[in-house]
Amino acid sequence: MGEQQHVKFPQEVIDEYAALGIDLQALFSAGHLGTRMGVQILEASADRVVGTMPVEGNTQPYGLLHGGASAVLAETLGSVGSMLHGGSTKIAVGVDLNCTHHRGVRSGLVTGVATPVHRGRSTATYEIVISDEQDRRVCTARLTCLLRDVNPGDAAQAGAAG
Repeated sequence: MGEQQHVKFPQEVIDEYAALGIDLQALFSAGHLGTRMGVQILEASADRVVGTMPVEGNTQPYGLLHGGASAVLAETLGSVGSMLHGGSTKIAVGVDLNCTHHRGVRSGLVTGVATPVHRGRSTATYEIVISDEQDRRVCTARLTCLLRDVNPGDAAQAGAAG
C-alpha cells in the first residue's frame, strides 16, 4: 500500500525530469510517511493533483479519520502540485497548512484533489478538497509552499531517492 503505481504525469514533465536523470516517481511520491498511511497519488500536474488514502489505519480513538491524516494527504498533494509548478529548478517547502474538517469518516477511501489558488515565482498556494466515497466533503485545506532554488545536493538526493 502507498506504492506509486502508474501516476499520470504530463508528458513534458516526464521529459524534463528524464533529461536530468531524476526518478520522477520517487521525487513526486508521498514519501515514507505517505507510504505508512497508504497514500497513493493517481494524477499529478501543476493544475491538478489527485490522491487517495484509506481511512482504516488512519483513525483517532473514536474510530474516525484522524484530522492529522487528512493534513498529511492535503500537504502531500499540495506539495506535489507546488513542485510541479516550480519545475526542476525549484524545491517546494510547505510554510502554511490550514485544514477545516467538515464531517467524520469511519471506513473506506478518501480522495483529495489539489488545485492552484496562486502560482507565483516564490510561492504557490493550493486548495485541497478531501471527499469520501459518496463524494461528500470531509476536509478543505489550503497549503502554501515556498519555492526555493535547487541546490546541487538536492538534485543528487532526488535522483538517488528511487
